[in-house]
Amino acid sequence: MSVLIECRDVTLRRGSRTVLHCVSLALHAGEALALIGPNAAGKSTLVRALAGLLAPERGEVLLEGRPLGTLGRNALARAVALVMSEEEGPETLTVEDRVALGRYPHRGPFRPLTAADREAIERALRQTGIEELARRRLGTLSAGERQLATLARGLCQEPRVLLLDEPSAHLDVGHELRLFRVIDEVRACGVAALAVVHDLQRAAAWASRMVLLDGGRVAAEGAPDAVLQGPECAAAFGVRVRGHRVSDAAHPFYSYEEM
Repeated sequence: MSVLIECRDVTLRRGSRTVLHCVSLALHAGEALALIGPNAAGKSTLVRALAGLLAPERGEVLLEGRPLGTLGRNALARAVALVMSEEEGPETLTVEDRVALGRYPHRGPFRPLTAADREAIERALRQTGIEELARRRLGTLSAGERQLATLARGLCQEPRVLLLDEPSAHLDVGHELRLFRVIDEVRACGVAALAVVHDLQRAAAWASRMVLLDGGRVAAEGAPDAVLQGPECAAAFGVRVRGHRVSDAAHPFYSYEEM
């Protein structure tokens, strides 16, 4: 698999605090990578650095081998979409108009939507299963519906890399399953997906690879089962994670014990 985006020895400060320390990781085409770690581990900061919103103090972020700083803002937005759980948008904005904002990097300001733009909007609404909500205003939606609209906006960018910061926060199980199903469908077309996931069970069931951040450093990386049951994970969360195999289940069930 080809590397789409990577960071090399990234150190990043926010204010007087160093949040990331020499972090390196790579995301491949079609990959599902779960980024886990305790609160204040630097997960959201790393996602924003990968999206080009925060500049490292040292190290670099590369998109297909090119430093992000050499790319124009629109070129970067056409390649990388960031979906954050706290995104809301004006309550009076319709879902369709919210999704259409994803076309801005392709068409620029004050230009009418083209046939290709409208096709991308319709496809994103269809992929997320919210076509019937297109004319609804954001203020009338549930948290799960708003999050699907935010994901649709990201998909409308037609990115090669999809970065998601806690995409299933506050979602009920139905909306959560739909959201990760949609992510997997676009991954099948070669889109690379990295998601910050707090639910370790969900992270392990979804991801092919897992990266554990602790104290702004990569503490462990590899197959989900190995990362979750490793000593680094126990030290990071202060709990022992144990995997339990169930004969008819596709993935292990994990339980937690205080240390």
